[in-house]
Amino acid sequence: MKYLSTRDKEKSVSAAEAIAQGLSDEGGLFLPESIPLLEQAELESLLKMHYRDRAVFIMGKFLDEFSKEELLSFVKQAYSENYDDESIAPTHFLNDSTGFLELWHGPTCAFKDMALQMLPLLLTASLKKIGEQRKVCILVATSGDTGKAALEGFADVSGTSIVVFYPRDGVSDVQKLQMTTQRGENVLVCAVEGNFDDTQTGVKEIFGDKDFAEKLNEKSIFLSSANSINWGRLLPQIVYYFSSYCDYVNSGRIKMGDEIDFCVPTGNFGDILAGWYAKKMGLPIRRLICASNSNNVLTDFIKTGVYDRNRKFFTTISPSMDILVSSNLERLLFMLSDDSAVKGWMEELKTTGKYEVGEKVLSAIAADFDCGFATDEEAKLCIKKVFDTEGYLMDTHTADAFVVLEKLRREKGETFPTVIVSTASPYKFCDSVLESLGQKSDLSGAKLINALEEASGTKAPLPLCGLDGKRPRFSDCIAKEDMSKAVFNFLS
Repeated sequence: MKYLSTRDKEKSVSAAEAIAQGLSDEGGLFLPESIPLLEQAELESLLKMHYRDRAVFIMGKFLDEFSKEELLSFVKQAYSENYDDESIAPTHFLNDSTGFLELWHGPTCAFKDMALQMLPLLLTASLKKIGEQRKVCILVATSGDTGKAALEGFADVSGTSIVVFYPRDGVSDVQKLQMTTQRGENVLVCAVEGNFDDTQTGVKEIFGDKDFAEKLNEKSIFLSSANSINWGRLLPQIVYYFSSYCDYVNSGRIKMGDEIDFCVPTGNFGDILAGWYAKKMGLPIRRLICASNSNNVLTDFIKTGVYDRNRKFFTTISPSMDILVSSNLERLLFMLSDDSAVKGWMEELKTTGKYEVGEKVLSAIAADFDCGFATDEEAKLCIKKVFDTEGYLMDTHTADAFVVLEKLRREKGETFPTVIVSTASPYKFCDSVLESLGQKSDLSGAKLINALEEASGTKAPLPLCGLDGKRPRFSDCIAKEDMSKAVFNFLS
């Protein structure tokens, strides 16, 4: 299967080339030239499989250059004892109509592990397949979870280095501690003055700087990405939609072929886009519900067709969604229009901060997506209510999704079977979850974890318990315009 660029469909590369490059030369995102459609018998065959086998099956549909043996080797390394649940991504059912797809049982306790334990394996194999002799530097902008998951995946991987930038005041205490204490001789972590969009824009500018690329090339180094702009990062995320659907069927709550909804808390649109690919592959998904926090640029776009980042930026209790420029939306727009339109919209976004897609594309989006947003106060009330009534503790992003789902259910007067994609352990956002439970605390870092254990009567994941007493290795904070200098100095 070949891969095309969202800004130049005449550009065609192999899967290995797409994964190795991360981003196309002209700034476009790679995506498959077609979406494989699964037959009913293939869907049914997934029911009896373990998560690892489901991953081999689904990813193999897009990676015909990779043998089944290679993919089996990858999944055994990516999804094994580093997860604290044998099923890897279990679906916890609150009742017959509501389940939580728990994607936080991996080494960094967030959904990014599902892809970033796999990406280093795909990337290093891809580099060998295309005969690349240079070393690769993985450049990452993070709003919290991607950074730690990427660091954990690439730490001390031969032939690679990784640089992670995060907004200085845009991550939780636990997220910051996870990143700044990261082991590995090939890693750099650095805070950036500003918000996530400033950080992400800075990284994109480095990728687009041809002079900088040439300087690195002279050192036999090139840049690639671990953000969801890399297809090798997005592809593994498709798997867990199939897996959760199988869980729903295997629970006896629905029959194979029955449709369900997925409600996804998302800021960069990658997680929910993976669900859209699953739907187009034939998974019986009725609607994908895009849940935002107060940075509700996606909610407004899905309702109006106007994408407008010219608005107030909110720092919320769900920082991984504090985003006003949703990079992965570009892939969806390409599938619903063409590359010339996408290129024009992205140029408008860059110059004016705004674009409008028109009625045809808006109608196509409305056919598959619903949307809504939650305020911090609504999310806190939701966390307390569900914990008090059901004994189930959720993080702030998951709570945003639950709030949006409940609003839509009241609005439509229906309770359709739905899986809420739970993206992080509540222990990654201890201060906000504690406050939701009515517990005020002036503690910071790892001390918050102990406080939440006492307040909730639950146990923190082992990877987070291990943070207590760790000293940060990285403490620098730089201006956005100094990001490329920091990368170059680190690689020199």
